[in-house]
Amino acid sequence: MSSSLSSSALAVERAPRKPPLLRVATPGDPTAWAVAHRDALRATVRENGVVLVRGLGLRDAAAVGAVFRGLAGTGLMAERESFAPRQALGGGVYSSTKWPANQQMCMHHELSYTLQFPGTMMFACLTAPAQGGATAVVDSPTVLDALPRPLADRFAREGWMLTRTYGEEIGADWTEAFGTTDRAAVEQYCRANGIEFSWQPDGGLRTRQRRSAIVRHPVTGQWCWFNQIAFLNQWTLADDVREYLVELYGEDGLPFNTRFGNGEPIGKDIVDLINGINEANTAREAWRPGDLLLVDNIRTAHGRDAYTGPREVLVGMADPVDLADCAPTTGMPR
Repeated sequence: MSSSLSSSALAVERAPRKPPLLRVATPGDPTAWAVAHRDALRATVRENGVVLVRGLGLRDAAAVGAVFRGLAGTGLMAERESFAPRQALGGGVYSSTKWPANQQMCMHHELSYTLQFPGTMMFACLTAPAQGGATAVVDSPTVLDALPRPLADRFAREGWMLTRTYGEEIGADWTEAFGTTDRAAVEQYCRANGIEFSWQPDGGLRTRQRRSAIVRHPVTGQWCWFNQIAFLNQWTLADDVREYLVELYGEDGLPFNTRFGNGEPIGKDIVDLINGINEANTAREAWRPGDLLLVDNIRTAHGRDAYTGPREVLVGMADPVDLADCAPTTGMPR
């Protein structure tokens, strides 16, 4: 049974394995309501790491964009280095990442492989799927505490490495990921962001970047497991998909893969361990049309359950945070 507790200036409902839930009477103007309650909502997210707002009645992309921008304060962020295509809907609003509906998206922190990432993720549901499809969340300090200490210590020392192959056939190509067709601009971006790169004979691009796996939250001071180590690893792919891609492109040519910071492979046992800890601590609530989910992207990882039926969830990214402000142990440009 849930109980209503005061969270900052807003009363939220809490229940085991559920994100904190705030029910509101359907306002005449969702944007005006969001702006009026912006500070209280942000305080609620800071306290809980996440909050699901139910009752706003968001019905289209224009209304969602207005609410996102009203809550962002400093404006919405443009995505760079995307790992899979998503549709830009204008004004900093995006579709969800294109990912097979029958496959789970494992827990991850959005753009945690970049030097500047969103501090806040915003999700809004326009169409709820027939079954599944929740945007699940997990508390990152809890995950860090549950990891075996020797493994956590190794990631603290070495960080993690993301390897990518951008091509036209699978994943996002480099023009989509970097938002330009200018090779020189891509090279300049890579050098400025600590990314090793090499152009391939077929016109594709391969990159390697090393980042911190554990960071300190710049506001709360909490140490957080912050990365995409399990999600972007080959062992998280469905077996038949992984085998096909490895046979076709080789491990070095996969669209994305992760390694320890020193370049050594991360085995299936470690990926399964991380995913198991995430699942043991996951909170989820089925989407309803009009729902708004606000997530502290550093403290809280998010994923997406497999689903059936149409699903439309829009995304906004706000409150840019520099890795340099999160006590990084590795990954900064030299």
